[in-house]
Amino acid sequence: MQPMSSQPFEITQRPGALATVQILAVKGPITFTTAPKFQEALAGTNAPRVIVDLTETPSLDSMAVGTLVRAYVSCQKGGRKLVLVGLNYRVKNILQITGVDPLFEIYPSITEAQAAVV
Repeated sequence: MQPMSSQPFEITQRPGALATVQILAVKGPITFTTAPKFQEALAGTNAPRVIVDLTETPSLDSMAVGTLVRAYVSCQKGGRKLVLVGLNYRVKNILQITGVDPLFEIYPSITEAQAAVV
């Protein structure tokens, strides 16, 4: 039996259109093994507005949901804003099933998210 192929996991950070915006683009599934890297990237940004681009994230597991919730709480306590972008049906469904989707502002594109977080 061949091992399951896993998609590579990568996080890139870049500034947004405004100096107050930081964009974290996630590529690959966020799972038990990749969630710590995701959490580290989220903790490493201190911009007032954080956009997490999940356009290239096919799925999340419970570790990822927990990481997103912790990031949301941390941003709220610090007077910062965290928004999500580019959720596919599967990712959106996981957030809905776990009941955390109302915590997040969700936008279809980075452009729309940047316009909303000004």
